[in-house]
Amino acid sequence: MSNELNSRRSFVKKSLAITAGISIIPRHVMGGTNFLAPSDQLTKAVIGVGGMGQGHLTYEGTKLLAICDVDGKHLSNTLKKVGSDVKGYRDFREVLARPDIDIVHIATPPHWHGIMSVMAAEAGKDVWCEKPMTRTIGEGKRVVEAMKVHGKMFRLNTWFRFKSNFYGMGTPVKKIKKVVDSGALGWPLKVTISGVTGFNWKFYWVGKENLKPQDVPAHFDYDMWLGPAPEKPYNAHRTHSTFRGYWDYDGGGLGDMGQHYIDPVQYFLGKDNTSPIKVEIDAPQQHYDAIGTWRKIVFTYADGCQIILDGENKDKNAAYVEGPNGKIFNGFKSTIPNIEGLVNSLPDPEEQIGLFSDSVKTRQKFALNEENGHRSATIVNMGLAALRLGRNLDFDPVKQEFINDEAANRLINQPKRTSWEN
Repeated sequence: MSNELNSRRSFVKKSLAITAGISIIPRHVMGGTNFLAPSDQLTKAVIGVGGMGQGHLTYEGTKLLAICDVDGKHLSNTLKKVGSDVKGYRDFREVLARPDIDIVHIATPPHWHGIMSVMAAEAGKDVWCEKPMTRTIGEGKRVVEAMKVHGKMFRLNTWFRFKSNFYGMGTPVKKIKKVVDSGALGWPLKVTISGVTGFNWKFYWVGKENLKPQDVPAHFDYDMWLGPAPEKPYNAHRTHSTFRGYWDYDGGGLGDMGQHYIDPVQYFLGKDNTSPIKVEIDAPQQHYDAIGTWRKIVFTYADGCQIILDGENKDKNAAYVEGPNGKIFNGFKSTIPNIEGLVNSLPDPEEQIGLFSDSVKTRQKFALNEENGHRSATIVNMGLAALRLGRNLDFDPVKQEFINDEAANRLINQPKRTSWEN
């Protein structure tokens, strides 16, 4: 077990102790790993209710018991909506201390995702986390370790590998996977993600350079919002809906949409247990603080498969998936004759658990969990490392580190503010 995980466990035990000698044990594990009957209702808390958290106050037969936000206005406005039996908190550690909560939904900015997921697992909670799963590769590795050590269930909140039509493809990912698994396209495959193939990289998520300090609003705990991130003067553009444009908190359009777009590709290529070995970048030089845009990012696997992110939509004739024997285009059009007939003749992929409540009750992994979610987050974070440094990078998918590049490896485990190191 890593030294950081050990120190974090020690920290959370001290922070969350309710009374001496009383352990924090969630009610659903009191009688063993499958204590809850299928009809029992799970309880939950939502941390972060200013944006994505608003869409997850009710779902899947769970009962909301608590909400948490560092913005007093977000908190009070949401409390008016959810009812008198829901309690509000400004410090998420108080939420984790409640033994009557089964699931913690983390809807904070990404610089909090890794730490909160680990601390929630240590406090005995199962975790539903927004994307991107983590802001760094190292944080993802620690989340994987924590879920394993504490036996917790984890769901990453992007769902296209197991339900819904997949953006411009106009079809569920299952159909694409069936064609890929059949070998009809040949191998290796090239996947292009661009506006041409039906995807939007949201390049409006860029930061502003040379932000001027502003007074912190009285209702906003900016120090707690920053948490593990470097201490920098408050400016409203750093926080809330525009935080994605700054390296300290997210990864621009790639950080916002990367796992939505890339995770299904990882799934249908059969790459859930590995990572690309190379990332190549074509982009303007980036600012040290504010994230900019990029022209093209290419990920290459050891077997020659590639994922191409075309930020300029330069290839106007790009297929979404292309192999030696065929292509699939936007709208699930294909050079393969009667592709729908082929899909209907093929066996379905292995069944996946698509309701997190089922995962929590049965203790079986969710379709998109900490392990495969970490691998798709790693692809995103490889791209962000190359973008930030302005150069191509080689990667070891087993050691999960960059090859012969100290600066890139420093981005895997970035320092945290002292108060959140231990």
